[in-house]
Amino acid sequence: NLYSWIHAANTLCFCFLQMNANDCHDPPMYWTIHGLWPDRAEDCNRTWHFNVTEIKDLILDMRHYWPDVLHSSLNRTQFWKHEWDKHGTCAATLEVLNSQKKYFGKALELYQHIDLNGCLLKAGIKPSSSYYKMPAIKEALTTFYGVTPKIQCLPPEEGEKAQTIGQIEFCFTKELQLVNCMALEGESNPMQAHLKLGTSELSVCNDTLPTYYPSEVQ
Repeated sequence: NLYSWIHAANTLCFCFLQMNANDCHDPPMYWTIHGLWPDRAEDCNRTWHFNVTEIKDLILDMRHYWPDVLHSSLNRTQFWKHEWDKHGTCAATLEVLNSQKKYFGKALELYQHIDLNGCLLKAGIKPSSSYYKMPAIKEALTTFYGVTPKIQCLPPEEGEKAQTIGQIEFCFTKELQLVNCMALEGESNPMQAHLKLGTSELSVCNDTLPTYYPSEVQ
């Protein structure tokens, strides 16, 4: 039944862990969108090329909630092009997502509805120099949303004890209703190592490790 995942990305974490932090341009201090991804890439129309003019009415919200921090200001549509080419052309098999404006617009709508920033703040979970316990973060999210998202972290760097929270996945049915995130039986998670930061890759967080929620780019 699972169809779509919306990934809320901790872009501050993304920049914090880059090999060269100067690659990041004005990282926002809030959770942003990584993408809206079908869990199976079927019937993808790879010839349907990204056209930014089709989402011109969404540009202001896209820049704010779905920013590209790695490309210069002259080329910040590159991230959106990648998401459309790789995921949007597959998601378009659903009528509610069958155009570029629908795909990006629906992702923005789901992001606003989830309001991850507000949820975490209400639970007292905010960027800090101290550590959190992963079960407490999970409990807060599950209590607030009534479903279990998938939280991904970067493992501790050499000599460190804490993992770093990097991405939170919310899962939806084809009707775009929230459901528990779970690994599909007999299938490895194709998104687990999707994002590589420096020499490390995001993976499902370890419940026993202290968890760092970075408050600034070093």
